[in-house]
Amino acid sequence: MELDCEGCAGCCIDWRPLDPAAAGSDRTGPRPPLDDAYDLVPLTRDEVARFVDDGLGDALIPRLFRPAERDDSVRIDGVDLAAVDDRPVFVVGLRKPPKPVAPIGTDEPRWLDACAFLDPTTLQCRIHDTDRYPRTCSSYPGHNLELGAETECERVEAAGGGDRLLDDEPPDDLSAPPFGPQALGATVFAYPDPAELDGAVARLRDGEATADDRARFAGAAVGSRPGSLSVNRDRMAEAWDSAREADSWLGTSIREWTERADADGDRVALGADARDRLVREVEDDAGAPGTPGWD
Repeated sequence: MELDCEGCAGCCIDWRPLDPAAAGSDRTGPRPPLDDAYDLVPLTRDEVARFVDDGLGDALIPRLFRPAERDDSVRIDGVDLAAVDDRPVFVVGLRKPPKPVAPIGTDEPRWLDACAFLDPTTLQCRIHDTDRYPRTCSSYPGHNLELGAETECERVEAAGGGDRLLDDEPPDDLSAPPFGPQALGATVFAYPDPAELDGAVARLRDGEATADDRARFAGAAVGSRPGSLSVNRDRMAEAWDSAREADSWLGTSIREWTERADADGDRVALGADARDRLVREVEDDAGAPGTPGWD
């Protein structure tokens, strides 16, 4: 597997506003997500715990699912959710605020939802090649290639984004997929107390989740035991508190970008130099790690 990622960021950005026909979908199974985030990266339990322990719990957001046919379900806030033993199942991913980015051959920046760790100027991940870099990101698009599914790289190519997928052989050391029988308690979690979620489910559906809403799911993920539905309540409570109290450069930048952004896909009303200064002010000056540049 060999990729050319320079100037692309197709798997890190919601580029549906740019080209709805060419952009794909991350709806990889029969259970529609409750939210509309594009290419949400499912994190492992250990990755969630690492973000929380590092004070980056404000980077995390849960994803709940509507039930597929013959699924168990639980109804909260008037919404039917996929469940196991009456516990709603969820994954935890990275938040995607609007950012001023110019991906995949666009000639000027647009306001597009992008991964919280994506540098809008260099279009590189700020945690690439670090121990925080998610397994799903490091292995992408290996699982797509193994299953013969279309990749974001190919969608970018079809939209006129140049040659991106240079070698389509999946890697030999490909990790287990994030979904499957082995995923319960490892990347797919079950919330132990559905009654606690009154109000939170509606806010997640409407894109209005609070810090506490997001933190409670991060806590449940950290407290989960791989291969089971059991949750260590002490570990859950500790992680919940830590995630709720997180106040990192990520949380600050997400609030700033959300307040400054225009509508999805709108052109950024700034020149290149002003846009770069704004990125430095909102992210770099707040403590964001730099990016290494392209070889």
